[in-house]
Amino acid sequence: MLKLNTLKPQAGSHSQRKRLGRGAGSGLGQTAGKGDKGQLARSGGSVRAGFEGGQTPLYRRLPKRGFTNIHARNHAIINLADLESKVPAEIKEIDLKVMKEIGLAKKVAERLVILGNGSVTRSFKIKAHRVSESATKKISAAGGSIEILNFN
Repeated sequence: MLKLNTLKPQAGSHSQRKRLGRGAGSGLGQTAGKGDKGQLARSGGSVRAGFEGGQTPLYRRLPKRGFTNIHARNHAIINLADLESKVPAEIKEIDLKVMKEIGLAKKVAERLVILGNGSVTRSFKIKAHRVSESATKKISAAGGSIEILNFN
């Protein structure tokens, strides 16, 4: 029967740590495997990540491309096909909060955009920041209504 006091690691999966500087007989005495001299033999002797001994490092030799727009807005872009197939039947009112709860919009989304890819048969009351022209026609044809929200 398996008990906690009989558990052992798999054979070969656990090796003992190197015990450095424990005499000549250990094989790792005196210099403790660090060699004779030089920066790496000293205490605290290491170089920062990316340092190439004074040569211009790779991250400075390669050209920089693009930038990150700190003023970018995150839009949740939803197609009519997603509204038809992924929104539960009991939900009649669509807004950004509902889309986040369902999981169709990411939590960081700030604005809701509805696009007209697909078709819609149910009538939705949609509150979005932007709705495409084709989506507007299809939603109106299905008996739904649209309220355009202010971007602020």
